[in-house]
Amino acid sequence: MDWLDALILGIVQGLSEYLPISSSGHLEIFKQILGLDLNPDKSLEFSVMLHVATVLSTIVVLWREFVPLVVSFFTFRRDRGFYYVCKILLSCVPVAVVGLLFKDDIAALFEGNLKIVGACLLVTAALLSFAYFYRGKPQASGLPAKTPRDISWRDAFVIGCAQAVAVLPGLSRSGSTIATGILLGDKKEAVARFSFFMVIIPILGEGLLDIKKMFEPSTAMASAGGSEVSLLALIVGFVASFVVGCLACRWMLEIVKKGKLVWFAVYCVAVGLLCLCW
Repeated sequence: MDWLDALILGIVQGLSEYLPISSSGHLEIFKQILGLDLNPDKSLEFSVMLHVATVLSTIVVLWREFVPLVVSFFTFRRDRGFYYVCKILLSCVPVAVVGLLFKDDIAALFEGNLKIVGACLLVTAALLSFAYFYRGKPQASGLPAKTPRDISWRDAFVIGCAQAVAVLPGLSRSGSTIATGILLGDKKEAVARFSFFMVIIPILGEGLLDIKKMFEPSTAMASAGGSEVSLLALIVGFVASFVVGCLACRWMLEIVKKGKLVWFAVYCVAVGLLCLCW
């Protein structure tokens, strides 16, 4: 992998992690387009760098909200911020279970399979469309409008289950969680912020698991084939993912506030059909 490949993948990761179009699905698509066959060990290292960049971009954009939440939680203030973090932790339970028990099986089953990615993108499009017409435009569905509410404990767990299902490549994590929150009747902007906060812990957890895997003997033995990832490529991918991630995070917050998620459904349908016909 050269620096240009890393730049492209970093931009793709930064954009698709926040926009409801599936980062894992688009990374698979662009690896196929670029014809990349990476050394498994180096691929893990590159993945960790992109994930760390994504976490940092979330913290930078939501810094004013992030710091008070951390202070409230670790000082046990039992205030609104403390319980908000507890809801985030609750939402992470389903994806933690799926990640620890089935992550490798899912990765092996779906890696390089663009038809499955395409099918999952169509599911993402359906979910975004349903959330838009059912809750975003109640007059279009013939249902009475309901006053949006804050995220409850039940909502946090259900949104967490949506995040767990979104480990499938092509099924957008942000799209699934935000659409699920909207369908539950939560405030759009509040759901978007909750979705971005709740991804920090799973991404860090996945990064730690990948780092652990990099030092396992089986991984070292299996890393004989595939192309290498240079230090320059790692740096370029990290910077691109961080900068684009900051922009995409701010953009997504505005998009959710305006209720324009349906356009991403159209995009997911188009890309999903292309993947199915690939």
